[in-house]
Amino acid sequence: MRHSPTLPERPTRRGMLRLGARLGGAVLTAHALGGCLAEGFVSGTVAGPEKQSALDVSPVLLVATTRRPARDPKNAPYFTDERGRGLSFAELRLDAPDRSLVGKVSAVVTGDWTIRSVSRVETGAGAATAFADATLGRDVLLYVHGYRESFETASVSAARLSDGIRFRGVSGLFTWPSAGSTFDYGYDRESALWSRDALEDLLRALAGPAGGGRIHIVAHSMGTLLTLETLRMLRADAGAGAMARIGAVVLAAPDIDIDLFTKGVERLGPDAAKITVISSTKDRALELSSTIAGGVMRAGAAERERLEALGVRVADASDYGSGLINHDLFLSNPEVQQVVKRAVARATGA
Repeated sequence: MRHSPTLPERPTRRGMLRLGARLGGAVLTAHALGGCLAEGFVSGTVAGPEKQSALDVSPVLLVATTRRPARDPKNAPYFTDERGRGLSFAELRLDAPDRSLVGKVSAVVTGDWTIRSVSRVETGAGAATAFADATLGRDVLLYVHGYRESFETASVSAARLSDGIRFRGVSGLFTWPSAGSTFDYGYDRESALWSRDALEDLLRALAGPAGGGRIHIVAHSMGTLLTLETLRMLRADAGAGAMARIGAVVLAAPDIDIDLFTKGVERLGPDAAKITVISSTKDRALELSSTIAGGVMRAGAAERERLEALGVRVADASDYGSGLINHDLFLSNPEVQQVVKRAVARATGA
C-alpha cells in the first residue's frame, strides 16, 4: 500500500485566532474566502519574498479547447458550448484580483480573476504545437475542468488554481464543450469523452520537442474521466517516453464509475503511482451523479482504503467541507489545495 498524503488537522477556533493575530486581518479574510498567499517567480526563479505567483507576475493563460469558437473568439463569450472542428489554441491575458483588503472583501461580490483579452487564436492542425511552443520549454500546470462549466468560468478556475498553489511554470487549461447547465449531464459526459483525441494530441505535443518541460495535470469531477481515459490512450499509443514527461496527476472529486476507474488505473500500470486522488464521502454532487448512474459509486466518494489498494495516493477531504455541496474543495479550501501543491513538488523533486 502506498503512503498517502494527509491533510493537516482541522484548525481549532483558538488556533484560527492565533493565526489571525500573526498574519493580520487581511490575510485571515483571504483565508476564509478560500484565498492563498502567493510567491513571485520570474522565468522559474524566485523573484523575491513569497508574495506573488508566477501567474500574478505574468498573467497569461494558455488554453486548448475543443469548443466551437464564437463568431469573434477575441471577444466574450470567446468559445461556445458547442463542439468545434478540431482543437483550438488561445492565449489569454488576465486581470489579477485586487490584493488590497478592500479588494479581498469585495471579491465575494465581484469575483477574482477575469479575462482581459484574447491576444491570439489558432484553430486546426497546428493548435497543439502552438500551445507547446508557447510554453517555451517550461513546466506546465494543465487544468481540465468538470461538469457545468463555461469557457470563462473554467478559465477563472485555472487561474485560481495556479495562483493558489504558487506554481512556478506556465498556467494552462484544457476546456471541452460543457453546456454549462445542470440538466445537460449527458451532453457534458459525451462531450468530455469526445475530446479524448484532442487532449491526447495536446499531451503528445507537450511531451515532444516543442514542449520540453514537465506536464502536471489537475482534473476535476467529470474532467477526471476525460483525463484518465486520455492517459490510457497516451500510454498505449506513445509509450513510456511520453508518460515520463507527465508529472503529477491530481484527480479532484473524480466523477467516474468506481469500476471504470479501477480498470483505468490498472491499465496505467506503474504510471498509476503519479496519481493523487482528492476524495470526500460528503461530496453531495457525487451522490447525485451516483443516482443518475444507477447507484454505482463514484471514485471520488469511495472509501480511502479501496482507492489506496489500487496504488494511488489518496487525500481524504471528508472533514474539510463546510458547505452543502463540497465538490470543489481543491479550489475553495486552502488546506485541501495544498495537496495539489505537494503533489507537484513531489513530481519535480522539490
